[in-house]
Amino acid sequence: MTTDTVDETRAEALRQELLRHLRGQGNVVNDHVAAAFAAVPRHRFLPDTSLDEAYADDAVITKLNDRGHPVSSVSAPWVQARMLELSGLGRGMRALEIGSGGYNAALMAELVGENGEVVSVDIDPEVTDRAQRLLAETGYDRVVRVQCADGTYGAGAAAPAEGFDAIVVTAQAPDLPPAWSDQLAPHGRLVVPLSFRGIHQVFAFGCEDGHLRSRGQTRCGFVGMQGDNRHTGHTIDLSDGDLRLGLNDDQHADADALRAALASATRTTTWTGVVLRNDEGVLPSLDLWLVATLSPCARIYASSRGVERGLSGWTIAAAATWEGGTLAYTTIRPATGGFELGVHAYGPNREQLADRLAERIRAWDSGGHRGSVEPTLRAYPAGTPVDQLAMGQIIDNRHTRLVISLP
Repeated sequence: MTTDTVDETRAEALRQELLRHLRGQGNVVNDHVAAAFAAVPRHRFLPDTSLDEAYADDAVITKLNDRGHPVSSVSAPWVQARMLELSGLGRGMRALEIGSGGYNAALMAELVGENGEVVSVDIDPEVTDRAQRLLAETGYDRVVRVQCADGTYGAGAAAPAEGFDAIVVTAQAPDLPPAWSDQLAPHGRLVVPLSFRGIHQVFAFGCEDGHLRSRGQTRCGFVGMQGDNRHTGHTIDLSDGDLRLGLNDDQHADADALRAALASATRTTTWTGVVLRNDEGVLPSLDLWLVATLSPCARIYASSRGVERGLSGWTIAAAATWEGGTLAYTTIRPATGGFELGVHAYGPNREQLADRLAERIRAWDSGGHRGSVEPTLRAYPAGTPVDQLAMGQIIDNRHTRLVISLP
């Protein structure tokens, strides 16, 4: 038996092991999605990695920019599986992938079959050249057409007149450009990792009465989009780089007043009695709850030195709210079985704002939303009058007015 044969035999065994893992975790449910993962040789799309790395349930970075930041990757299988499950892709359908890597397009090709079509778009010619080569080597170029273009505009002239049955975006997007809804069939699904208020979440949207409405969601982590739909927003340094407030373009804060509040070192800390159990993984649920029920709401980012200085209990992003020169944000401290959630607040109205944020956390904990909240997200064209929007918190972007509401 040759080395190549041994490698392919082992690759097949690892592929089946990965599929069993994805099934066991509940990330693959649909039998057609399972068949796609069983068929596509992931290692062929990651020729510079070992077989063990290729079939690990983790993302693999395939390109860095000049600053060493990832700009292209083959996503983790678990999130690809969840997104494909949300897409509803089936035999004979037409699909658009925005963000090429090759492997995900091959999975989509397996789902749509020989009579289907997949268009894969990426702005980086190095990425599209690589994807085209690997798809040709594995025979998927018979179904997948790779296009070098700005995915902000979808497939451009290559979009079918009747629209795509599914559009799957594989880069983190801050907004939903008009081309995506325009190129979506009336029955189609747009599956996109969307960023808002510091949250990164995959949503599956369907068309409803002239706007898009979420039909499902999952957590995610992707490299950011490039081109005309790249991330914007701004960050306010509140304390020598150790505490920063990240804002979207439609959010504003009095930076000088908030810095002065932090500099005074006069703080109120309110503990909520709500304990996050070890490895519970409910923070995305809490974050969505706060965005849907609290305004303004954004993210605070603390450095390791900021934690050492006592400015925060963690270095991951924490929910924050503010009012004039007063700032409040979530923190943690060790507790039996996990960590207790609390609120640090600075500024003239710190006690009131700390109580307001703490009350929202307690409401999330006691109201049956913990770990299971699935808000509805609606995307309307920018400029849609408020009286034509559903009730909820409004997030204004360049192309859309997002409305997030709880069931």
